[in-house]
Amino acid sequence: MVAKGFIMKKEIFEKILIYGILLLWTFICLFPIYWTATTSFKTAASVTQGLLIPWLDFEPAWKGWKNLGLSPDTIFTESNPREEFLARFFNTAFISSTASGLAVIMGSFAAYGLSRFNYKFGFMRNPDISFFFLSQLILPPVVLALPVLVLYRELDLLDTHIGMILIYTLTVLPIVIWIMRDQFNAVPIELEEAALVDGATVWGGFFKIVFPIVLPGLASAFILCLILCWNEYFLAALITSTDAKTMPVMVASQISSQSIKWWNMAAISLALCFPLIVAAIFLERYIVKGMAAGAIKG
Repeated sequence: MVAKGFIMKKEIFEKILIYGILLLWTFICLFPIYWTATTSFKTAASVTQGLLIPWLDFEPAWKGWKNLGLSPDTIFTESNPREEFLARFFNTAFISSTASGLAVIMGSFAAYGLSRFNYKFGFMRNPDISFFFLSQLILPPVVLALPVLVLYRELDLLDTHIGMILIYTLTVLPIVIWIMRDQFNAVPIELEEAALVDGATVWGGFFKIVFPIVLPGLASAFILCLILCWNEYFLAALITSTDAKTMPVMVASQISSQSIKWWNMAAISLALCFPLIVAAIFLERYIVKGMAAGAIKG
């Protein structure tokens, strides 16, 4: 009985310890979001004093949202800051989603080829080609600054949506290829061969057999690309100025030599995060399936 009671106490202690660690980690992960959300409702004095708890430490105001024309008293009036914010938001959403979609389409076909066929380019074989794609992520973006500027100036792509889409697509394409190559490798080729025997075409076998199986991986690759493109700052600041400027650049523009508008930065950052949270909620089941498939394969 004593031993049984000791074991029960030990199990209870372990559960308390585990849940305590999980709660602490949850707090650490969510605190930046909380800080950003509360800062968007602070005044300059509240920010400089480091006040954290609304209605207890400070009285919430709509300072950050008012400067963007999104507060209750300005939302239905004409506002140049709101028009600029909506234009930057549209640029970010259009460029990121289009680039992510193109990267998923092209990367999936490239990954399918690397998974199903054997290529030979000189001394390079499929593993070498796959590593070549991955090696593109090793190069720091700042190294490409001058070549990209010169090339985009010659092609008249500076400060254009198509220019941003092209550079973002190339940036995330290696990630899609590596994710989808493993997804296609996990699908037995016998399934496609059986479909061909039953009279299906190559494309028919791909879309009816392979595509539904790798759909969770596609969703995972898309949301990852979307996050990377959505939050990218360096390239956006490098090749945009007015027409194609994105929200990360708008966040950075709140810093000047005279002051830092923390409340504006917080409001823009919160609006920047919200669409990604919504997308993650809708694609959650696909993301979980994709992660689980990768874990099982590993």
